[in-house]
Amino acid sequence: MRMLRELAAPAPRWRRRTDVVVVGTGAGGLAATLRLAKAGLATEVVTRAGVTDTATAWAQGGLAAVWSASDSPGQHVADTLEAGAGLCDPAAVWQLVLGAPDAVRRLIGLGASFDRDASGRLDLHLEGGHRTRRILHAHGDGSGAEVERALAEALAGATAASGVRVSTRTRLVDLLTDASGACCGVRVLDADGWLGEIEAAAVVLASGGVGQAWSTTTNPPVATGDGLAAAWRAGAAVRDVEFVQFHPTLLVVPDGFRRVGDRGVLVSEAVRGEGARLLDAGRRPVMAGVHPLGDLAPRDVVSAALEARMAATGASHCLLDATGFGKERWQRQFPGILALCRERGVDPVREPIPVRPGAHYHCGGVAADLDGRTSLPGLFAVGEVAATGVQGANRLASNSITEALVAGDRAGALLVGDRFALEAGRPARRASGSCLAAGVVADVRAAMDAGASVYRTEEGLTDALAALARAEASRGPLGHAALDATNLHTVATLVATAALRRTESRGCHRRADHPEPSSDWLGRLTWRLGDDGPQRDWEPLSTHLPADLREDAA
Repeated sequence: MRMLRELAAPAPRWRRRTDVVVVGTGAGGLAATLRLAKAGLATEVVTRAGVTDTATAWAQGGLAAVWSASDSPGQHVADTLEAGAGLCDPAAVWQLVLGAPDAVRRLIGLGASFDRDASGRLDLHLEGGHRTRRILHAHGDGSGAEVERALAEALAGATAASGVRVSTRTRLVDLLTDASGACCGVRVLDADGWLGEIEAAAVVLASGGVGQAWSTTTNPPVATGDGLAAAWRAGAAVRDVEFVQFHPTLLVVPDGFRRVGDRGVLVSEAVRGEGARLLDAGRRPVMAGVHPLGDLAPRDVVSAALEARMAATGASHCLLDATGFGKERWQRQFPGILALCRERGVDPVREPIPVRPGAHYHCGGVAADLDGRTSLPGLFAVGEVAATGVQGANRLASNSITEALVAGDRAGALLVGDRFALEAGRPARRASGSCLAAGVVADVRAAMDAGASVYRTEEGLTDALAALARAEASRGPLGHAALDATNLHTVATLVATAALRRTESRGCHRRADHPEPSSDWLGRLTWRLGDDGPQRDWEPLSTHLPADLREDAA
């Protein structure tokens, strides 16, 4: 693993100062920004594409929250803990579950419109791992887009009213740190290709995931691990990075309809929640006898079952059969999925959908609590880039946007409460190294596809790390393509290193050579880039609930 502390770069073309920088405009970043704007803190938001070019906007599933009399916080907590396969932080899960309904109410207050039944009540859905209906959807399968729309419109209003600065097509290069190691701003590539620095008393990372490290992914093109890689180079602790969730039902596009750079088409868990069945190529049920929840088992279970069935039959994919829905139901409940499938030569109304697992959600990331606090003073992390302990070894469906909203708001509130203590240090230079060449991206994906996908082995992970080490020889100048290559190489190396170290199968980390979970591994692997290279630490799992949470849980 290369020991970069920051990327070699020319002198910045410009500098400016603010109170807080927010990196990313998905649910977590915008929730934090709106809280900061309401309090009048000087805030600059940077995002590498447009405001709505985020994983949030692509999300088809909904928001999990306790919303009916037949549900309870305890049930939501229990489902989350079960999906997390023993590695969730119970305190963080309780904080999420108790904060989720208010997060939804804030969204509704901003104008978000969720689907309702004939009586006007919120229409609650069922998804994998949930034992009761608690998932709120918008426009059928357009939940993420509706959340993003409401938040983006609120951001536009905040920008006009409070002077929040939004810099689009502005990409994080590195975190700035002062002589003590505290985060004090960001180095960015701006929309004109110039290098700039924004000094700030606090940085909120809300930069999303790492899915582009694999060739088959549900993630948008911006999911290249920029925030995780920059935090690693700055010395922040990262945690649970081996846990990458593969969504079981990614459309396999038929020959003749494949397009270079085409987005991966996720077929939402909600389709199975409404009765669709997973079949193998011979039309035999895949999940029968595998798990008590059948087709609605947690995602790691379903993905593993699909991979095992494909390996046993020699097929390149399985099938998701929802032909029983009929045309009207497809158009009413899942219009977006229907359109995306038809554009790629598959009509779900008349034929089963060819599917296979694809890289979907990173349960690990920058070590943080649900208020966003990391190991680096001045650095906060929320959403997918953060490992808060909510997701554990495997994320429960539809907890992700909810967590981003809750954590983003909590981080913003914490910074507002500390506003009079906000003071930026002066950036200090760190040891640096050159970027990798753009062509390394293909090497990264080939290595991760072969050795660090749904099933992993010591041999496969060792080979993947060797391939990644060979790719380091190819260097290039700082630029967007080189940043993609460098950051994807960094996060891929972190994932493969941690996956090799964890010699058990747990949640979405599956070792074919260690197929069972082990009580010896009931804890978190934490890594940090120190002066002498990567340093590994072990965090025993805490089951302690603070007194206020014990009272709320009771």
